[in-house]
Amino acid sequence: MSIHSIEKSDPKRWKALALLGFANFLVMMDSAIIQVALPTIKDSLGYTETSLQWVMNAFLIMFGGLLLLGGRLADLFGQRRIFILGVLILALASLFAGLAWNEISLNVARAIQGAGSALIAPSALSIIMILFSANKKEMGKALALWGLSGAAGGSIGIVLGGVLTQLLSWRWTLLVYVPISIIVLILTPKFINKQKSKNENIIRIDYAGAFSVTASLMLIVYGIVTAEQKGWNNFLTILTLSIGTAFLIIFILIQIFKKEALVPLSIFKTPNLAAGNISLLMLAASWFPLLYFLILYLQEVLQFEPFVAAMGIFPAPIFLAIFMIAIAEKVMAKLGLKVTMFIGFLILGVSGLLLTGNKVDGDYWGDVFLPLILAALGNGLAYLPATTAAISEAKAEESGLASGLYNTTYQVGSAVGLAILVSIAAALNTGDNSVTVLNEGYQHAFFWSGIVAFVGAVLALVFIHSPKQHKLNGLK
Repeated sequence: MSIHSIEKSDPKRWKALALLGFANFLVMMDSAIIQVALPTIKDSLGYTETSLQWVMNAFLIMFGGLLLLGGRLADLFGQRRIFILGVLILALASLFAGLAWNEISLNVARAIQGAGSALIAPSALSIIMILFSANKKEMGKALALWGLSGAAGGSIGIVLGGVLTQLLSWRWTLLVYVPISIIVLILTPKFINKQKSKNENIIRIDYAGAFSVTASLMLIVYGIVTAEQKGWNNFLTILTLSIGTAFLIIFILIQIFKKEALVPLSIFKTPNLAAGNISLLMLAASWFPLLYFLILYLQEVLQFEPFVAAMGIFPAPIFLAIFMIAIAEKVMAKLGLKVTMFIGFLILGVSGLLLTGNKVDGDYWGDVFLPLILAALGNGLAYLPATTAAISEAKAEESGLASGLYNTTYQVGSAVGLAILVSIAAALNTGDNSVTVLNEGYQHAFFWSGIVAFVGAVLALVFIHSPKQHKLNGLK
């Protein structure tokens, strides 16, 4: 994704930023708003404890698998055009999801939502980089606001999901996107100028690479999810995981030999980029499942109403934003990437271990609140240096690819981490759906979430190299 320079700043750039930030807010909210509604969806559509995760993973896999392709399509056909197409797909998929009548229909609709979001996120960020390329100070501020819009989407989404589920129905956590998307579609031509496509200069799109990496993710996650039911030695489990691995190998081979690859492997020569992406993967694989099982614990074990459960989780993203803005940047400037990330992973790991003590008759303030705030602190301290490591040293002509790569890594970590921990939690369920058995499964999930974070700490200590000067580029 190339960054175009402009001679004169667009007078509508701040209005455009507000609109694009709102679109990013919607994309990030899409994975949060439905979390509180999961137990209700489970009862309404007949999901099992194991299959319920596909409401999340169907979105995450398509989103993560198509992000890089979305960025290339934006360069080829124009950023505004692809942005509008993504919003339109999101609106239609949300309508379909809100009217879903069974598991399959909702999973398919969620996957299409992910595909639309994969067009929105890279095209919107590319437009911002074009609009503010004339002024580096404005660019830093714009990117900071962009990052905060995503954090706000996560926090407000949880509360809004609880309110809509409690007062109306879980379906409105999806249907709400329809009118909001229409507003975005109406305002886009007013605030965002049309970009020229670059048919004569653009590289060819690596559709084979995009298909192979997405198919690989879907098959591997599906194999992990179903392994608990069918067994790891089952023929279908082995076949699914083998085909998924084969697609991954095919993707790597395509990237090696294709002239215009989706992900040129030379980018991994960038200092800290590979280590930063691995750290993001471990962070997502620990943090995302931790929140997922906490929400289930509050509703399924402690019997909180959806809105009350939402308010119970609400402190996490709020404190996360505060920690990232007020603490993480200062700590990183003083201690460096390696040490800051190491400390963050350790705190996140301790939080997971503390949550393993949650009881069936637990108390929110004693069993949930403190570990939740510690998890937010750990995530905040680990996330900023991991993101900085993943993108800050990339060449200017590879900045778009680096951004798409770290977004993809985070989504993949969320999906695969959730699939593995759901399988671990469900392994204890031998047909007994009692609250005690459910809680034991959640305890095991929290334990392994903590272990993943500790592994992330070790990897950060071994592979991350702290440069003397940190180029934050306004990222929060």
